[in-house]
Amino acid sequence: MMNSPSSNPCIDDLGAPVQASAPAPASRSAWLAVGSIAVGTFAMVSTEFMPIGLLTDIARGLNVSDGTAGLMVTMPGVLAAFAGPALIVASGKLDRRTVLIALTTLLIASNLLAAFAPNFATMLVARLLLGLCVGGFWTFAPAAATQLVPHASQARAMSIVLAGVSAATVLGVPAGSFLGTLFGWRASFAVTGALAAAVLVVQLWLLPAIPPVRAIGARDLLTPLTRRMAQVGLLAVLFFIAGHFAAYTYLKPLLQQVFGLAPNSVSTLLLVYGAVGFIGTFLGGSLVARSVRATTLLAALMLATALLLTTVIGSGFVPGAVVVVIWGVAFGLIPVALTGWMMEAVPDAPEAGQALLVSGFQVAIASGALIGGVTVDNFGISSAMVLSGVLVLIAALIVGTLGRARGGAALAAVPE
Repeated sequence: MMNSPSSNPCIDDLGAPVQASAPAPASRSAWLAVGSIAVGTFAMVSTEFMPIGLLTDIARGLNVSDGTAGLMVTMPGVLAAFAGPALIVASGKLDRRTVLIALTTLLIASNLLAAFAPNFATMLVARLLLGLCVGGFWTFAPAAATQLVPHASQARAMSIVLAGVSAATVLGVPAGSFLGTLFGWRASFAVTGALAAAVLVVQLWLLPAIPPVRAIGARDLLTPLTRRMAQVGLLAVLFFIAGHFAAYTYLKPLLQQVFGLAPNSVSTLLLVYGAVGFIGTFLGGSLVARSVRATTLLAALMLATALLLTTVIGSGFVPGAVVVVIWGVAFGLIPVALTGWMMEAVPDAPEAGQALLVSGFQVAIASGALIGGVTVDNFGISSAMVLSGVLVLIAALIVGTLGRARGGAALAAVPE
């Protein structure tokens, strides 16, 4: 059946061809609002991982062991694992502008409380507040950003927010460590709190009302658990991320005690770690577009190699740099690979898939930091590296065997 002229968007009422109009571009204020969400997410993830680069300094300042100090990573992870799914169900149809502003305010409070913490108990309270932020930001920020711009620009908006997460993951720790070396660990939290305060001002000014597309019910969160590849992905996440954080939480003590490096050399290698990790994140976008399974397997094998190398490569700056470069590139691949895996496994329920992925990440982060702390306190840092390497190899085995069904397909939807 042929369309009448008036029903054809390229033909006017007189039958003459007309130039199809391009979609309206997003306004400058919309992109600034997206940027505020990205920077807020950067501040949040940086705060989450801040204790890793400052672990020994905070432990000495608050008179606790390095293993006990690892609870600063464990506690927010435990709460965030439940906070993400709980908040997305509890928020219902609440305006996401209100939710994001509340989370940013909570992030400021967490950083200020940590900066002025008189004891370790107060620090843990600050980290529990952060756990709510972590679960909330990971759950709400990406979807809210896409609602701020036209459909044609949504992929770009999503990539900007994810770039904020990736940048914080690979740069937050070395930046915090650098500030801590120069001005003390309390200054690192104070600066991050000031950054979050600036974000809050911009969000109050620019964020419009962001009504949710629909309310997410508890039943929606169960969808990924019924999909085999999602189940495989979540199982791999538990071993992969637990193995990584059992070691990563103690990266600074590793460089100091095992490789025998001075504070300035440690700060340099943490910056190198951040730089190569950022490269790995962008490399991951290209690799995932070709094969999610191959990218995930590559990341696991590279990470296991780096962890096990720490026990045999010797000491000094060059061996430490070799380990840091391999480790940094591997971790840069991880968030892109695992996010891509879940998107491919649950294409019809992406929000539910990401909510469970966040929970899996946080459970694994908390478990890994706890396992690493116990191992470090009882058997030493090198033993923690070996244990971590074994856990990551188990993840590689899961991906390489159970992940064969659909893992070879490309994920064209992941922005590079």
